[in-house]
Amino acid sequence: MSATASTPPDGLLKMSELAERSGVSAGTIKHYLREGLLPEPVKTSRNMAYYPPEFVERIRLIKRLQEERFMPLRLIKGVLEDDPDRARTLVELEDRILERAVAAQEQGRVSRAEVRRRYDIPDNVLARLEDLEILAPNSRGYDPDDVKVIEAISRFRAGGYDEALGFTVYDTLRYREALGPLVVEEVRTLLDRVSREDVERAVEMIAAGAEPLRELVGAIHSKLLLAELRRASERRG
Repeated sequence: MSATASTPPDGLLKMSELAERSGVSAGTIKHYLREGLLPEPVKTSRNMAYYPPEFVERIRLIKRLQEERFMPLRLIKGVLEDDPDRARTLVELEDRILERAVAAQEQGRVSRAEVRRRYDIPDNVLARLEDLEILAPNSRGYDPDDVKVIEAISRFRAGGYDEALGFTVYDTLRYREALGPLVVEEVRTLLDRVSREDVERAVEMIAAGAEPLRELVGAIHSKLLLAELRRASERRG
């Protein structure tokens, strides 16, 4: 039986069906078509077009990259043209990594009361660190990384690094500002390289590399600090 305006060819979808299955409006789908993010549909007449069912997953992927990864459409187009399967793998990999990280954070949370008991840090210092978004507690308390930050600051203060010498919580911003661009580049490079692996294997690799990475950054920081102190001494001498 030949296709009519109301009967799509076998397996193909009307625009209304494609919008419903993908969860994206017809207007957005038409925009994706104009931007070259979707292949040309199957046209049965000048005013009638139908769409392969695989468009559904492609549209969902575009929307996720746009809304959750904040990727512009021109960049998404390049990713899809290069390797759409790899783009899907990256999204799945990021989701799995985040899922595991969030689970670990929630399991290791420490209450505010327990933090106050363990560490000799004034409440106003903790409050300022939260205002600066160095710490991000929720109703269940601080996550493991928050606790490490608190412990480090407690040890700094015990060693004399306090307000009397001009050391304040605002010094932490220097490290966040310096590390921010590094982390962005690190994540981009890491995901690009491990996405060639099976998702399960890639998740395990990233988890296994977390602690060595901390040690690597700490060791490089120590070497750079010592080298700068030597240069400062030479300039004075």
